[in-house]
Order: sequence, then C-alpha cells, then structure tokens
Amino acid sequence: MNLFDLASQEKQKKSAPLAVRMRPKSLEEYIGQKHIVGPGKLLRRAILADQLSSLIFYGPPGTGKTALAQVIAENTKGDFIRLNAVTAGASDLKNIIQTAKDNLTLYAKKTIVFIDEIHRFNKAQQDILLPYVEDGTIVLIGATTENPYFEVNSALLSRSKIFKLFPLEPDEIKAIISTALKDKERGLGNLPVKITADAMEHFVHTSGGDARKALNAIELAVLTSVPNKEGIIEIDLEVAEESIQEKAILYDKNGDQHYDVVSAFIKSMRGSDPNASLHWLARMLAAGEDPRFIARRMIILAAEDIGLADPQALAIAINAAQALDYIGLPEARIPLAEACIYLACAPKSNSVYVAIDKALNDVKKNIGSVPLHLKDGHYPGAKSLNYGAKYLYPHDYPGNHVKQEYLPDKLAGIEYYYPSDNGKEQKIKSYLLEIKEKNNEK
Repeated sequence: MNLFDLASQEKQKKSAPLAVRMRPKSLEEYIGQKHIVGPGKLLRRAILADQLSSLIFYGPPGTGKTALAQVIAENTKGDFIRLNAVTAGASDLKNIIQTAKDNLTLYAKKTIVFIDEIHRFNKAQQDILLPYVEDGTIVLIGATTENPYFEVNSALLSRSKIFKLFPLEPDEIKAIISTALKDKERGLGNLPVKITADAMEHFVHTSGGDARKALNAIELAVLTSVPNKEGIIEIDLEVAEESIQEKAILYDKNGDQHYDVVSAFIKSMRGSDPNASLHWLARMLAAGEDPRFIARRMIILAAEDIGLADPQALAIAINAAQALDYIGLPEARIPLAEACIYLACAPKSNSVYVAIDKALNDVKKNIGSVPLHLKDGHYPGAKSLNYGAKYLYPHDYPGNHVKQEYLPDKLAGIEYYYPSDNGKEQKIKSYLLEIKEKNNEK
C-alpha cells in the first residue's frame, strides 16, 4: 500500500457517517449488551484472550453487532477480513479461504472472517464455509437481523456460538449520543453543539434502541443547523423532530401524562372498547413507555376486571408479557396488541377482586382458629388431639361434595365470592347455587 492509498483510506474514514466513525475500538468503549460482554462474561473473556471460536451475532439493526466485530478486529493478532453477504459471492469466499490457508501454513496465523448479513448467503455459499470452519482454517463471525435458526445452515450453527443482542436501553443510547458529541477525534466534539433536554429525549426514544438511527439523526441535525449569533449550534425539539422525521408525542413518563394515559388505557379495556384500548397502547409504545409496565398493567386488569368470567384472559396477558421478554420491541408490539384486544373484548367481572378484598378485611379483624376437623391429622399425636377426626372426604360422597363447615366458627356461613352472570362465571354461579340447595336440603 503506497502513501496515496493511505491518504485515500484516511479521507474515507473522516467522511464516513458518524455511526461508522464512532464504532468502538475496545470493550471499554463498547456500550450495551452487558448480558454477553459485561464483566466476567464468556464472550468478553474470549475477546480479551484473543481465543474466539466461531460466533453468530443475532439482533435488530443498530444494536452493536458490527460494533462488536470492530472490537474483535481491534483486539486480535489474527488476520481480520470483512465481507457483506449482499455484495460478496462464492469466488470471494474461495479467495479468502485460500488466504486463510496460507496464513495458517506459512505464518501460523489465524484468520477471522466477519460476514455481515450472513442470512443473505444461500445454502451453497454457506456450505463453502463449513469444512473450513470445522477444521479451524477460519474463525467465522456472522451478523444477522434474522433468526439464525431459520436462516443459517444447521451444520454451521452447530459449530458456532449464538449470541442474541437486544435493542439498547434509553440510558445506553443517551450515553452513545453524549460520547459522539464530546469526541473530538471521531465525533462532533470540535463543534460547539448545545442540545436541549427534550431534544435529547426525543432522539433517545424515537431511536427505538437503534444506535445507528440515533447517531444518523444527531449528525444530520448538527451538520444542517446554522450556528446562532454566539456561534453555538442549538438543537431543540423542533430540529430533533425534523432530523429523525418523527413528531414528539405529548407524554411525560414521570408526570401527569404517564398516569393519565395509562388510566385511559385501563378504563378503555375495562369498558370493552378495543379501538380506544389500541390507541392508548400505541401512544404509550410510541412515546417510549416501558413495555414491561404496560404488560404488568394488562396482567392486573385480566385478574381484576375479567377474572373468572374468562380465565383464559390472565393466561393471554401473561403470555404477552413472556413474549415481550423473549423477542423484545418492535416485534413484541404484536403480542401486546393481541392481548390488549382480547382483554377489551372479554366478558367482564370484578368478583374475584371484590372477594379477596372482603376476605382480607375480615382477616384483619376476625381471625378464628382452624376447626378441629380441618386440622392436619397425619403427624404423630394428632389423633390423640382429635385433629381431623370428623373430616368428611368429599370424594366419598355423591357428586364429590358433602355438607361441612370450612370456615372458622366466628365466620361460619359468610360469603365473599358472588359470581356474575357474565361469561364462564354463569356456570360457576349455577354450580355454587346447586351446592347451596343441596346443603339446605340436609
């Protein structure tokens, strides 16, 4: 490489987008994905020791897959080769494999091949890599936004460790933006930039956990804004909205808007209006509300306002929460919406909520002892105390029911649970009435 090539390469680096320039060079600079590169984690130890096996990084755009490959490139003594599966072909792979063989044979030097968007390679192209990954000629690092279990050959998967990356947290996006604004060598630190708090929050929350999107928007905002009279480049909310092409939604997560919107969300589902429920759900998601908070509220509503009128509602709300933890946003908006619609359309009953609160109220003031026939009679000495002696085993009687008192003497005959006439509670109500009638006959 001559001086002209070096100068050209340096010029390309300086003209590269901010998101590219700000890719970290070390694990200390890398922000996010602590579950795989945090202190003591396997991948972190392997990178620091330069002892990597083949890897697949899987996650949404802008979550640090290429950045992590950059860290590996900066910290390995081996030959690091980058490819993009969109532009590379079989001949490129064969050339790289030959180079890797030469490195290994002549210099005892390993070759790490990073393939971005590896899911774009077809089966035949992926098969070219297989024997050389298996015999250690190359260490493969693949990056993909698609589920590798569907898009990457099972033979390659079995020889690779798969690491799932998640959308970055708001504080992580904020840290990445702040670093870029301060960095004088690779970032915007040589420019006098002042960004308002609401503009910063807008960049953070509209990025959706995508660092590339946030940095591209910041760069556009800074480079297209005219400095004020003092020479300061001011980035306010209006500039932020224009740069990221999304309007700020009136929603203060720590103030009235937070409580008002979630209240409207709950009341809309309780009122069986799926359209209004979806509107408030969408407003919270778009404003960057913690989706786990939304999921928790739906679980509570399923038990409090639907209850036994449709017991499946609680299961669906819990499943939506589990789906959120498993796949994350933006995809998790779909199971959250499904649960939201189901809860809004389900028959309603607050009888469980009313029943447990009545029972708790009585427990506070009327705690009676456990009746003798209900006490545990299995341990030595219990029979001499007459514990459980007069207990009637319901399965020994017709209909698996027999009349006996299950409450303390002080509360005998009290009722807490009054099933409604809605949904499945109709059957519960009929069953309890039938039992009551049989008891009255005896």
